[in-house]
Amino acid sequence: MLSCKYSKFSLPKNITYLNCSYLSPLMKSVEKAGIRGVRRKRNPMDITPESFFTDAELLREQFAKLINASDPKRIAIIPSASYGISTVAKNVDIRKDQHIIVAAEQFPSNFYPWQALCEERGAEIKAIAPEPGLTGRGKKWNEKILNAINAQTKLVALAHTHWADGTKFDLEAIRKRTTEVGALLVIDGTQSVGALPFDVEKIKPDALICAGYKWLLGPYGIGLAYYGENFNNGKPLEENWISRLNSEDFSKLISYEKNYQPGALRYDVGERSNFILVPMMIKALSQLNRWHVENIQEYCASITAKAIDRLKEKDFWVEDEQYRGAHLIGVRIPKEMDIEKLKQTLLKNKVYVSFRGDAIRVAPNVYNDESDLKKLVKVLTAQTK
Repeated sequence: MLSCKYSKFSLPKNITYLNCSYLSPLMKSVEKAGIRGVRRKRNPMDITPESFFTDAELLREQFAKLINASDPKRIAIIPSASYGISTVAKNVDIRKDQHIIVAAEQFPSNFYPWQALCEERGAEIKAIAPEPGLTGRGKKWNEKILNAINAQTKLVALAHTHWADGTKFDLEAIRKRTTEVGALLVIDGTQSVGALPFDVEKIKPDALICAGYKWLLGPYGIGLAYYGENFNNGKPLEENWISRLNSEDFSKLISYEKNYQPGALRYDVGERSNFILVPMMIKALSQLNRWHVENIQEYCASITAKAIDRLKEKDFWVEDEQYRGAHLIGVRIPKEMDIEKLKQTLLKNKVYVSFRGDAIRVAPNVYNDESDLKKLVKVLTAQTK
């Protein structure tokens, strides 16, 4: 099992940061890579034409390794989750009698592109909400989504874990059902990939979109996307020079090329060679690959287990283990507790979590240890006395 990796970060010792689902802290090595990137521009004569391509290919390789994708050229470099999802939406041909399924209250970037597409084509967007009540909530929610998928379903767009409360969706079962009816499956992995194992070869999504600044431990403003065979010949959101075939030859850039680079490279954002963010993202992903994501998930489970048991004893609600990850845990408070007072108390004690809807979003990572969870429990349970 992994040991605590606190020393690889620069978090202050007097705070308890359980909020990776909001923003991850940067590892010292990632920060140094960014500083080197800034300094590199001092002397641009050292940035060769090859420099526009070499790091981008390394980045694809590292992300492909993380998600077990056999072909790195299926990886596109994107600036945000909304960019990657909007790319998919641009290449989906939906009829008026078809619909798109999403989970209720999922992150806006994984809703607005589908809403716009459906409004444009006269199709329907169906947001599947959980059943009222908390007993068996995750199980019942998964069942409702599976039951909603039918012959009129064009596409299912979900996260692996819901951004607001960490509910985990059974993507293998959902993939099986979408395959049966001929629907696409698009996954927003922003709140899971990097901490919860995701295997492209096993789940076989049509697209997987990830912002880099959360569980991938990277900087803000860069992300990665996997696009499957259904998008081999799609249209990118923008037409930039580097996504065209033979763009490596700078002397022939004005010999305008109709064809794109192979695979998903056509979907790369302009200026994808970003000499600051790309090296930072490479450094973060290479460290995650050395740690192995399954070990990160196991570590998070080991440091949260006792805390979850203690919270349940005090009438806090936490989802059944099968339907949540260990890295993103939605905690619902007892009815008599004042949530606004609780927010202030947590801040006063320098315990950093997020509140989304009626859930406290607790999101530990490898820089945390069991003492951080004990402090959280102490602050929360003190409010029940």
